[in-house]
Amino acid sequence: MQMKVYKKGESDSHGTSLKGYVYATYQQLVEVLGEPTYDTPSGDNKVQKEWVVNYEGNNYTIYDWKTYDEEYTMNELDEWHIGGSGYAGDFIQELERMLKYPN
Repeated sequence: MQMKVYKKGESDSHGTSLKGYVYATYQQLVEVLGEPTYDTPSGDNKVQKEWVVNYEGNNYTIYDWKTYDEEYTMNELDEWHIGGSGYAGDFIQELERMLKYPN
């Protein structure tokens, strides 16, 4: 498995769209993926936290959508959007496995 979580400034999320969901808390995602690629709200405030991940050569995003509330996103949200430019099923399955069995 080849997975890289981008640091801020290494990649952007342009060109992705909703492909599915993952059920986890913010803290669970931080434990598995590290700090978000983007940890401040987007310019339009629709996304508070976002990870950009390259998995097997494809970029995917994990993000909250339209919570408009950073505290809610970090403390209560448990359904995150998965974005990609194509099929994301394998990435979602791998992410779910990592969340269930963190190293």
